[in-house]
Amino acid sequence: MDEVAAESPAFVVGVGDSIQGMSDASAEAEWQEARRILQLYRRFPLYLAPGNHDIWSPVSERLFRQYAAHPPRYSFDYGRAHFTILDNSRSEELPVRELIFLEADLKAMPGRPVKTIVMHRPSWLVDVALRNPNFALHQLARRYGVQYVGRRTCSPTAASRTRRRDVCLHAELGRAAPVVRTLPGRLVLRHALVEVHANSIDFQIREAGPPHGRGRTTKLTDWGVAVLVSSDQRESAPAK
Repeated sequence: MDEVAAESPAFVVGVGDSIQGMSDASAEAEWQEARRILQLYRRFPLYLAPGNHDIWSPVSERLFRQYAAHPPRYSFDYGRAHFTILDNSRSEELPVRELIFLEADLKAMPGRPVKTIVMHRPSWLVDVALRNPNFALHQLARRYGVQYVGRRTCSPTAASRTRRRDVCLHAELGRAAPVVRTLPGRLVLRHALVEVHANSIDFQIREAGPPHGRGRTTKLTDWGVAVLVSSDQRESAPAK
């Protein structure tokens, strides 16, 4: 959070697993500790997506609503950009109720040229890997002009943007969990610096500085290809 705050962001989006969780008995104490830390950065609006370590039971959902100050699914605007937060904390698949909420939310925002969907689990990962453009999330994204779908991951992977309107970029963003492993080849903390423009978004992946990382900055295009296009307009690009 110190490194995020140094960017002087307009707002911060958490992509899930804000607490260790998984126990109703200890969850509130963990949220109180998280709130104590985040209070140091309260000058930045904070939008949390629920992860499986945040919501796993009715009790944990109530605590998420209380401490995140948002329901598990919601949306917000920044300038000409619209962000939709979905809840797949309790399912590897994206539940039907999330798709229903997503369509209603996007349908109500026809004038927003930049639309982004954020969720915790990679519910779209297999379809993207197989370059299948026909799954429900991607179909809704294409129908309503969504350009970016992001989720929490352990190693960012993403794709180059293209000017085609039927293309949606599915990006795995920086790890949000508080555990940092610093051994070679293991996980380190990262955050994504997102610049919102009139009709697009630019991402930079910022690795934590020493001793928790090397402080490297990369762009989504450095992490490979995960762009989907319609089945009759497929195109490929070499992965890096």
